Amino acid sequence: VLGPAVELIAQKHCSLGIQPEHYPIVGKNLLEAIQEVMGEAATPEILAAVGEAYGLLADVCIKREAEIYEQQREAAGGWNGYRSFVVDRKVQESDEVFSFYLRPADGGAIPDYLPGQYITVKIDHPITPTSPRNYSLSDQPGGDCFRISVKRENPLTTNAPAGLISNYLHESVNEGDTLEIGPPCGEFTLTAADPGRPVVLIAGGIGVTPLMSMAKWLATNQPQRPVIVIQAARNSRVQALTNEITELANSNSQFEQRLLYSNPEGNDAERCDAVGLLQPEHLQEGTPLDEAEFFVCGPKAFMTCVLDQLQTLGVDETRLHYEFFGPKQELAPATVG
Repeated sequence: VLGPAVELIAQKHCSLGIQPEHYPIVGKNLLEAIQEVMGEAATPEILAAVGEAYGLLADVCIKREAEIYEQQREAAGGWNGYRSFVVDRKVQESDEVFSFYLRPADGGAIPDYLPGQYITVKIDHPITPTSPRNYSLSDQPGGDCFRISVKRENPLTTNAPAGLISNYLHESVNEGDTLEIGPPCGEFTLTAADPGRPVVLIAGGIGVTPLMSMAKWLATNQPQRPVIVIQAARNSRVQALTNEITELANSNSQFEQRLLYSNPEGNDAERCDAVGLLQPEHLQEGTPLDEAEFFVCGPKAFMTCVLDQLQTLGVDETRLHYEFFGPKQELAPATVG
């Protein structure tokens, strides 16, 4: 029953280097917090029950994390913790997105990874100490370097410390610089899908990054599998990696690309398939709703809307897969304002 939740937690913990000795610290403070909030209602029986439940979950997580750490360590080119990578190339993809091509500083190999996974970037920010960041790998596995494509978040329009590291990467990290990188992690991968079904990849904004890795892998390894890529962006000025999707569609008859602009500029309306927000008809027309596996990634509001529409159209939950950039959140049904 706890399997999917444990896998999500374990992958995130391993991306941040969580160790077994950290669990008792969390457990002690958890029980003290419960007692402080509940007061006399936190009876010895309740605290004992919570402690027992926490201990059980901790044991399950520690066991799974040990397996992941071993897999990372034993993989060809693999490692635990952090490893130095040099920025081999820095490429501007749009007004908001730069791609960073990262090559091991030691000249060694990099491990294979599953399309959809992410790596961890640890930066000692010169002004504001902060936690490491996870960035999806935006290229298919099998190369000699990692690629991440980072959207520059505006700290004036997001809650701090949002934008701190993305702005630092855009402004201060250049070709030849070195970054500390953690090994690939994450459970949002194609392995969650039935390999015999068509695939529909639905991206909102920078959510295209893990889906780009999936699309390229599918084109290379399963070229006969029907794939539809639906990319929603404000306009062509801020969209990223669209040309790579177009190349896949032009070279493979099983690939279909659909592009939507919510706030088109210039001749965008002529270049896209639809103008406005993603609507049920955009998902329904020409889409194998009864059999396809759906992978969705983007802002919370976007995913809430898309998943609600897909369920309304009859897509079973077992064929819906989605990824958050940040802590796992509840997706409440979309509401019309």
